[in-house]
Amino acid sequence: MAQALIEFLKQQYVERDGVENRFFAGCFGIFGHGNVAGIGEALQENPDFRYYLCRNEQAMVHTASAFAKMSNRMRALVCTSSIGPGATNMVTGAAAATINRVPVLLLPGDIFARRNVAPVLQQLESFSCQDISVNDCFKPVSRYWDRIQRPEQILTALPEAMRVLTSPAQTGAVTIALPQDVQAEAFDYPEEFFAKRVWIVARPRADVEVIHTAAEWIGSAQKPLIVAGGGVIYSDATAVLASFAAHTGIPVAETQAGKGSLFYDHYQAVGAIGVTGTSGANILVREADLIIGIGTRYTDFTTASKTAFQNPDVRFVNINVAEFDAYKHAALPLVSDARVGIEELEVALEDYSIDNSYVRRIQQLRDEWAEEVERIYNQRHGPPVSQAEVIGVVNEFTGPRDVVVCAAGSLPGDLHKLWRTRDPKGYHLEYGYSCMGYEIAGGLGVKMADPSREVFVLIGDGSYLMMSQEIVTSIQEGYKLNIVVLDNHGFSSIGGLSRSCGSSGFGTEYRYRRNGGLEGEVIELDFAANAASLGAWAVRAKTRQDLVNALSEARAIDRTSVVVIETDINKRVHGFESWWDVPIAEISKLESVQTARDAYEEAKRKERYFFQQGNETKVSGASVANRAERKRP
Repeated sequence: MAQALIEFLKQQYVERDGVENRFFAGCFGIFGHGNVAGIGEALQENPDFRYYLCRNEQAMVHTASAFAKMSNRMRALVCTSSIGPGATNMVTGAAAATINRVPVLLLPGDIFARRNVAPVLQQLESFSCQDISVNDCFKPVSRYWDRIQRPEQILTALPEAMRVLTSPAQTGAVTIALPQDVQAEAFDYPEEFFAKRVWIVARPRADVEVIHTAAEWIGSAQKPLIVAGGGVIYSDATAVLASFAAHTGIPVAETQAGKGSLFYDHYQAVGAIGVTGTSGANILVREADLIIGIGTRYTDFTTASKTAFQNPDVRFVNINVAEFDAYKHAALPLVSDARVGIEELEVALEDYSIDNSYVRRIQQLRDEWAEEVERIYNQRHGPPVSQAEVIGVVNEFTGPRDVVVCAAGSLPGDLHKLWRTRDPKGYHLEYGYSCMGYEIAGGLGVKMADPSREVFVLIGDGSYLMMSQEIVTSIQEGYKLNIVVLDNHGFSSIGGLSRSCGSSGFGTEYRYRRNGGLEGEVIELDFAANAASLGAWAVRAKTRQDLVNALSEARAIDRTSVVVIETDINKRVHGFESWWDVPIAEISKLESVQTARDAYEEAKRKERYFFQQGNETKVSGASVANRAERKRP
């Protein structure tokens, strides 16, 4: 059965716009007793289906996700694990893939289907059912899940898995649990099961009448704004979006996944939106009477927890290949591929352009933001330097086609605001799950997908400590990464959030335990020595110029490099015209928390609910009880 499975995967191709390629580029895995004699033997028999040895099962799923994202979801990798901890290690990666809607195929080993030797090593027994294993944990984080109890079941399971993996609207993690005894069983499979199959990735179009209505809404809007999400990039719609924005003059704000939809110097590009957004984008979205969402799922960071849209007459037009997202915010839904949707709207709006006063407003906000970025990039703080200065140095050092990779902490927020993107694939953030540990593994996946590009991984010390071991995999496979570790001795992002909530950054700094608490001296860690022990070229930088010199020196190195630089945990880039809903304790002995709670209740009043009445979208402010008179303990 395992041999048949690999042979089937080798014959799967995808085609879009007449371009065809093999879908699976190989398989990551760590072998154990749940897969070594089944999938492991099958991979050994098929050296043309390349096997990659990773160091952590969660990391290999992150690498596969990054590979698929960098490939605009037109290629994917397989991940196989043993049963037990090998399998459950992949659950976090599966969640990240599904949330970010990128295809990965997971093949965890499973317990014996025939049960007679149960409980086997690493088996979790259920007192109520004999058909449950730890692989059932994958059900809520997978787009499709199956367990193969008989070898012939792959005849129906694998085509169904491919349907989901290649669907722009449904894709995510697909999990097929493989009992270890079934992997090794023989079956006379029909020859046609192993014939080449090409899966057409279509570009669905919206209803013509809905297109006309959308054009009418846009034509009557005074202050329209486009919110560009990851769907713009996945559908290869960046060029048509640039044309549409230039033609109509409508400004474009970008989500984390959509950053790079327009180059930063495009006249209609107003930058990042939402909690981690620019001042200009957030001012424009607050005033907008029409939001055109393209390929976005409207997370709370994009909508500033539903406080971004303050115009009482605001309406929404959503272009999205997923019906689920197209209907959000009581929008007029254009269930469509992003590229064809934009193209058809541009034709329908042939004579439309925004008012000149709005043009001037956009340019003024763009100019003000460009000045702010220059100010932040050139603070000349420290040492230790500020995190924003490190971003500025790396941004200025990199070329247009180079890729920056990041995932969690305070770095994504600063990158979203400050990074000047010059290529649709130049900005790679995992922010749907904001998963610490993604960065180095994700950087490897990006490099594997396009070895012609230089990949720069920006990672905080917290994420590095969670999952740095894939440095070894990058060196093993000959994929050079440029890693910059920002050492601020703790969790900068959550420390800042803690203080904004009236607390003191409790439990967020790396300090020795003293007097019963983690309040002692800072723990000094040698990240450069650690990286060198994993095989990387590593150096520590102290100043801004040290960082420039280290990056230049690393350019000549033929393997993964790691540059470590200490940054000031307290020197932060503040938010701009935005807010994030993080509930604060309603009752507290701390006066600072009480004050933060009062501010929270006031800000929460700006949250909006959206509902439909006839053809009009209505908005309503949130009702928050006034607790100003509540007695405190």
